[in-house]
Amino acid sequence: MPAEWHPHESTWLAWPKNESTWPGLIPRVQQTYLEILIQLGELERVNLLVDNADEEYLIRRQLETTDIITDQVFFHHIPTVDSWIRDYGPNFILRLSQAGTQLAFNHWKFNSWGNKYPELQGDGVIPEQLEDILGIPRFTPPQVLEGGAIDVNGDGICLVTEQCLLNPNRNPDSSKAQSEQFLKDYLGVAQILWLHSGICGDDTDGHVDNIARFVDPQTIVCPVEEDTYDENYQPLQENYRRLMKARNLKGEAFKIVTLPMPGRLEGPDGRFPASYANFYIANSVVLAPIFHHSNDRRALETLCELFPDRKVVGLDCTALVKGMGGPHCVTQQQPSQGLCGSGVG
Repeated sequence: MPAEWHPHESTWLAWPKNESTWPGLIPRVQQTYLEILIQLGELERVNLLVDNADEEYLIRRQLETTDIITDQVFFHHIPTVDSWIRDYGPNFILRLSQAGTQLAFNHWKFNSWGNKYPELQGDGVIPEQLEDILGIPRFTPPQVLEGGAIDVNGDGICLVTEQCLLNPNRNPDSSKAQSEQFLKDYLGVAQILWLHSGICGDDTDGHVDNIARFVDPQTIVCPVEEDTYDENYQPLQENYRRLMKARNLKGEAFKIVTLPMPGRLEGPDGRFPASYANFYIANSVVLAPIFHHSNDRRALETLCELFPDRKVVGLDCTALVKGMGGPHCVTQQQPSQGLCGSGVG
């Protein structure tokens, strides 16, 4: 599995319309998606799953009101229940051989984050439905895994959390060693870095894309909570300590860069999993979540320093996060078969 900054062939998304996920917020969430389409569609193909031709027509009409050329947006009439394509969509992998670079994808089992939302499990068939469109091999690992639960550096290392991958609601019959072996076999990685747990309010049981992200093969960015009374303070400190002790395949320490946290975003049912780490790295842009908080500027400045060759765009995610996710959760990168970097063989 190549790193997210490896050149993309395209980005995959699924149009949001599930009222139970975003009660009363669908128009605002759809506006956020339009901004994503506009930002990505300038220099990268976007593949968008929509339920039918009527939905496509309405989206096209909305795109026409913008001044941005979005001829890179391609529509596919494949009904989805919800929009978390990072978690249920295809997990793309590359193989470099004498015959050239080959693209394939993993179709991991999807059980709606530990069987929390049975009504959403229908999205688990989406990778199979995309097989004919993609025209590449599909592998079917016998394990439950969501895309937001892993992050790779393209150089043999994968980040995960114990809270998620070792949770009995995912793969109760698999040991830690077996889970590591599945990741090595199907992602082509050589080493797993285990963090402890995720942030409060995260119904995914600690997806790593909210708490630690590779930004280059040797640099990891992670949020830390500055308020010692906040319930995220201790878990994020524990993850930070583990990252500081981590070593790469050569025994070298990683460069660890911290991000702030955006304070408490809460609703009637509790806290939302807001994190600046849930950014998406596209070919020419980084889509970074912001939350109308005083730490937004610090987070964006940090990401600008980490991605000097990309435009960092702050994306208002105050509505999106109320569905329990962010920009990284709703996107899925398809890597290009050219310009292979290290670690993808």
